[in-house]
Amino acid sequence: MNVTPVIGCDFSSSPSKKKPIVFAIGLANNGRVSLSKLEQIQTLEGFSAWLKQPADWVGGFDLPFGLPRELVEKLGWPSDWKACIDHYASLSREEIRATFKAFCDARPVGGKFAHRATDAPAGSSPSMKWVNPPVAYMLHAGVPRLVEAGIHIPALHAGDEKRVALEAYPGLLAREILNNRSYKSDDKAKQTPERLIARKDLVTQLELGQTRLNLRLKLSHAQRDALIDDASGDSLDAVLCMLQAAWALQQHEKGIKGYGLPAKTDPLEGWIVTA
Repeated sequence: MNVTPVIGCDFSSSPSKKKPIVFAIGLANNGRVSLSKLEQIQTLEGFSAWLKQPADWVGGFDLPFGLPRELVEKLGWPSDWKACIDHYASLSREEIRATFKAFCDARPVGGKFAHRATDAPAGSSPSMKWVNPPVAYMLHAGVPRLVEAGIHIPALHAGDEKRVALEAYPGLLAREILNNRSYKSDDKAKQTPERLIARKDLVTQLELGQTRLNLRLKLSHAQRDALIDDASGDSLDAVLCMLQAAWALQQHEKGIKGYGLPAKTDPLEGWIVTA
């Protein structure tokens, strides 16, 4: 029996040795998702090369795949997703920041940012945010590379259906278990015992399958230790994205179109899988 690999990607728009892009690679079978390995990539060129490898997988990527329709229409940018992404890719980060800042400055307090339809159910940041977290730059660095690699993006872009990318959001699954307890920080001073305990609790509940995804995470002792010991949470976030991808693959295998994305997904904005 052929089992399609599932992957999760914790993405960085400026990867480095200190803050790499992390891939979690595993196999999903009968409600169990076993982690095969974690891979780190330190450059965007390396990310592109990884995507272009001939392979079969369904992946969850922690970066926004689309901009809010309200923003795109207000700016007069193309409302076709591929044309919009091509235009966005042609801009520099400075141009993106200046354009989005001007948009926000013209709006009332409390409603500065435009949102996608998926933001409320997913609890995600608006995809036009350029700081804390800089998801606008993540979209800019990541999505054009997915397109260039010929990857299939359900509801947004037809590509090689052996390599399927879905927008994932680890915070959505983590919150289901931890509520608002924080489990990670890039700041050494904030890598507290409380956050360590939260990572332990999160991993334990994932292993027990205690989420609405109804999937059990299978880890070796060494993998479990590695996920808990990574105080940045990047490895754990990649695994959370992998579980969301496994859920999407399960929907596909049940014959549900679009890998479990809503039938009415906006073809410009996209949707966060499992939201």
